[in-house]
Amino acid sequence: MTLRALAWAFAPYIILSAVHVILLAVDSPLAGPTKLGLMPLLAIPVLVSARRLKPRSVTVLLLVALLFSWLGDGAGAFFPVLPELPLMLGFFGVAHVAYIVLFARHLSRRRMPWWALIYVLWWIAMVIVIGPHSGDLLVAVAIYGLVLAGTAAFSTRCHPLVAVGGAFFLTSDSILAFRLFVPDALPEWSSPAVMLTYTVGQGLIVAGALASARAERSR
Repeated sequence: MTLRALAWAFAPYIILSAVHVILLAVDSPLAGPTKLGLMPLLAIPVLVSARRLKPRSVTVLLLVALLFSWLGDGAGAFFPVLPELPLMLGFFGVAHVAYIVLFARHLSRRRMPWWALIYVLWWIAMVIVIGPHSGDLLVAVAIYGLVLAGTAAFSTRCHPLVAVGGAFFLTSDSILAFRLFVPDALPEWSSPAVMLTYTVGQGLIVAGALASARAERSR
């Protein structure tokens, strides 16, 4: 697939991401439905590249990560009778584990840099700050945060787009954590900021994974 064709494959996701963030900013009721279209659209460039992604587990892991991210995005809508937050943490936890396996087994280009230790410090800080406000979810939040830090740390071993995407994904979850557990600490505009950093992060991770696979084929 040419770079131009791949860019067109990403276009629907980029457009819907922008629309969704704008709808969130204006508090539109359409923000919820548009959110559910994000991950399926991000799967398009993965699916159209699948024949060229080797080994096949690269495609599988990307699609698993996007599937469980989609389930996390729609946890409240898909499972209205179940508690939304634990379900969301569980789904996104699986997505992050899939990313960690993908980064560690297939996309790593280098050793983890020393500055990746910042993600350990992030986890400690989040447990200290968010922990007292998380109540019965303290253990779950701490474990989930550890998985988040692991995703970001392992992304530093990969293509630069993946590394930047991992940082954006972590930024999104950090803002979301404050909105969920310390809502008075952030202004209202932080809601679209969660999704802006989330969509950028997910998109860069997928773009970086495909670029890394393309470079590997060239070698």
